[in-house]
Amino acid sequence: MSLPKAEVRRLFKRRVTRIFLVITLIGLAIFPIAFTINSHANSPESRAAAQAQADQAYQQATVEFQRTLAECEAAKARGETGLDERYGPNCGADWGPRPEYYPAEQYLPYEFNFQDEFAPSLAVLSAILALVAFVVGASFVGAEWNSGGMMNLLLWRPRRIPVLLTKLGVLLGSMLGLTVVLGAAWTAAFWAIGRYDGNLGKLTSGVWQSLGLTGARGVTMVLLAATVGFCLASIGRHTAMALGVGIGAVVVSEIGLRIAFELLQVRYGDRYVLSTYLVAWFDKKLTITDWRACDFVQGPVACTPPEYVVTWQHASVLLATVLVLSVFGALWSIRRRDVA
Repeated sequence: MSLPKAEVRRLFKRRVTRIFLVITLIGLAIFPIAFTINSHANSPESRAAAQAQADQAYQQATVEFQRTLAECEAAKARGETGLDERYGPNCGADWGPRPEYYPAEQYLPYEFNFQDEFAPSLAVLSAILALVAFVVGASFVGAEWNSGGMMNLLLWRPRRIPVLLTKLGVLLGSMLGLTVVLGAAWTAAFWAIGRYDGNLGKLTSGVWQSLGLTGARGVTMVLLAATVGFCLASIGRHTAMALGVGIGAVVVSEIGLRIAFELLQVRYGDRYVLSTYLVAWFDKKLTITDWRACDFVQGPVACTPPEYVVTWQHASVLLATVLVLSVFGALWSIRRRDVA
């Protein structure tokens, strides 16, 4: 049997891989089921009912406003003071309810909109699959080093770097196939929800192209996570190495740095946080606003806080650097260190 075929079998026969695949499928299935249960296509009848609710709410608010206004006028006639503080200037007569404050859309049941809400759902799918890819990739090679399987494999195939790259290629190919299949099923499920239990929106060619590019960025995140997990576990020769580094990076970046930058009042502190670049990569850009710049501004001129924009180009440089360092470290480690 060829090495790639043997690695494919080894990957999918691992207990960790099977368990995570089952948990992932069950977890992902919950999302379309929940949207199907909660989404309701708005019919003319439901719109009429919502309009009736809006009219009723407006009438109730008007009655309450008239009661409050009469109460204020009566208090004014009695010569009471401090009415402006209690009711506002002119007894609040200028602040009465208006029909436009009670739109019918506010009383409609939730309706899933495919055009507006599918792209954020792709971010959720990509994040879940990236986490799974990281753990599966780390376990795939880490368990081999820990159990001595890698040493036995290198006795059969003594070319170290080609063996490691073959294992990595099998992992990436498997994750790519899995992501594409699950992404297609995810798209079909949410399209069906929008078609039968919601609203599809205006699905032009430009919308589909934008969704396709979003999906491609999600696939890239999944493959990057698998590669980094695999390489870290290969460098440390244990699955715990990759998991420890991953958890440490999250704790330091998302908790430690945020707290430190908040205490030190670092300007645009979020630009040093890893999640900022992941969001910028997926959403094409992320704007960080320095709200502290307007804390002590006084006078009639409105303050416009300065902004710092993190683009997907910035994120791609960081992610490419992490990728190159991880792969280089894994290749250097397996070439230089003793495999026994």
